[in-house]
Amino acid sequence: MKHIGIDVGGTNTDAVFVQDNRVLGAVKSPTTSDVTTGVRRALAALIQACPPAATPDAVMIGTTHFTNAVVQRRDLEPAAALRVCLPAAASLLPFCDWPEDLARKVNGGTYLVQGGHEFDGRELMPLDETAVRDAARAIRASGVSTVAISGVFSPLIGAAELRAGEILLQEHPDCRITYSHQLGRIGLLGRENVALLNATLIDLAHKTTDAFVQALADSGIRAPLFLTQNDGTVTLAENARDFPVHSFASGPTNSMRGAVFLASINDAVVCDVGGTTADVGYVQNGFPRQANNMVEVGGVRTAFRMPDLLSIGVGGGTLVDPQTLQVGPVSVGHRLLEEALVFGGQQLTCTDIAVAAGLADIGDRARVAHLDPAMVRGALARIHDAIAEACDRMKSDAREVPLIAVGGGSVLIPDRVAGFSDVVRVENHAVANAVGAAIAQVSGEVDQIFTNLGREELLERARGIAVERAVAAGADAETITVIEQEDIPLAYLPGNAVRARVRVVGEIAGRAR
Repeated sequence: MKHIGIDVGGTNTDAVFVQDNRVLGAVKSPTTSDVTTGVRRALAALIQACPPAATPDAVMIGTTHFTNAVVQRRDLEPAAALRVCLPAAASLLPFCDWPEDLARKVNGGTYLVQGGHEFDGRELMPLDETAVRDAARAIRASGVSTVAISGVFSPLIGAAELRAGEILLQEHPDCRITYSHQLGRIGLLGRENVALLNATLIDLAHKTTDAFVQALADSGIRAPLFLTQNDGTVTLAENARDFPVHSFASGPTNSMRGAVFLASINDAVVCDVGGTTADVGYVQNGFPRQANNMVEVGGVRTAFRMPDLLSIGVGGGTLVDPQTLQVGPVSVGHRLLEEALVFGGQQLTCTDIAVAAGLADIGDRARVAHLDPAMVRGALARIHDAIAEACDRMKSDAREVPLIAVGGGSVLIPDRVAGFSDVVRVENHAVANAVGAAIAQVSGEVDQIFTNLGREELLERARGIAVERAVAAGADAETITVIEQEDIPLAYLPGNAVRARVRVVGEIAGRAR
């Protein structure tokens, strides 16, 4: 296994070369405003830092580009919502629970048509193909070119969504379609929201992926490109370009996977302190714990695979008020090397506090020698308390577990934290996110309701679907293993209904270890 892992953060772009579970080279480069320039620079520096014979057989990139686009309301395309649901599910319209400013920017029209299925797969009503055709013509006339199609209980049977898509393409051949059953879970609104977010990001995802491919070519690297996803795994770039929402939380997830890999610990709380935030998550069996509830992205409630994360405004670039000792949440981000006191700037940051307290030796220590020691101690105590509280909130019980400290700002994590057996610091901690990307496997997941089946048969079917999806994403079928499996009887539904969720992972096809 010879992989390059790259993680594009808000402050730095990190790159590592991992061969046979050893880190041969690692670099950290400031993130650039156009993202890809920073990737090129990081690759160039990594190539120089590695032995001449170090040639990768795969490159994995994790990026916050798509999350930032939603949060900052930029580079988004209007998307039309076509919901196959009538006569049901008409009381709450698409975009109804979105932040007003975001909905105003991306709402390309809402269209409700007759059709869909019941929870057990029975047809709710026949699809009104005439209404779909009329909606398609209206969408084309409006100039909108991206559409999200959602249907009632479509994760069970996606036939209504797919047929609606066929009709849509007949009337509007140039449009790009996102099908909700390929992304989200059972709940209609949360799944529809995911599909709409994905549709608004499709153009950006294609441009970004193409730019990454070009950056590799410019660097002379001839290896397949994978993008990291929310669950700590990767998928081929050509698949990822159509599902940008799967990369929303890939940065913190990469850090968690990298942390447990570097520490050789499979169950722990991980705290990754970067330049802008401290991200805390719980890792079980080497993978981040998944969130079971709705997760907000840019103020939009979503229901799809996302890690259970807690982010706080504490990072190396976080501003500190010397008068009130208020820490964050504002950060200087990728301008840290220009604005922090130790680098000749005028802003007091957590990095300056760490240097003044003797926890770090970067920049010019003389530039913070004038800081009041009492103020430094007070600010550091605030930082420690915020991190300790966030880490404690991620624990699921009172049992003491290890806390793994990673990230360029991990010096801000105290050496002892109540409720934790140990604070583990690892080699290459500053680039744990890129290491997590480099070691990532390929995954497949299914979350579906089955009826009138025995437990073993329904689990076997669920595993089969998950394996098929993993192979389609680039996994070697011979290496696939189940890492998560649960079945929940739904007593309030007839037909011996059971909700089964299975997640599998495997090595990249042709490159199994």
